[in-house]
Amino acid sequence: MCTPRYDITLDQFMRIAHLLPRQRGNVAVDNYTFVNALLWMCRTGAPWRDLPECFGKWMTVYQRFNRWSRNGAMERLFAALQEERIIGVEVRVLALDSTSVKVHQHAAGAPKKGGRGASASPVEGGTPKFTWYPTASRRSSRST
Repeated sequence: MCTPRYDITLDQFMRIAHLLPRQRGNVAVDNYTFVNALLWMCRTGAPWRDLPECFGKWMTVYQRFNRWSRNGAMERLFAALQEERIIGVEVRVLALDSTSVKVHQHAAGAPKKGGRGASASPVEGGTPKFTWYPTASRRSSRST
């Protein structure tokens, strides 16, 4: 599953290694493997859970990605990969995870049965839910 032809070489990694956070303690995934895992994720667009086992546990890689995203290390990493011409794609936005929210079919915006709702007018059911205010961008009818 892990193909070395897409991985960066150790020589390429050493050119950018000084920009990455220092590893402390006993880590399961070293920075070299982590960078290759990120590049695999960017290339494939797969969910985190589909990360091949040769890159380590997906949760470990994901947690490091979160930490590095918060402290700015991801921006430094991808800027360095661009400057050193290790990867040839301009990365403007890095989005490796997405969430899908499904709505129940009854909440999908179909019109309600019956007439107007209770808040359609102040007379029928109280205050309206929407108030329109004219904007300043409208032109006046007077000519100057």
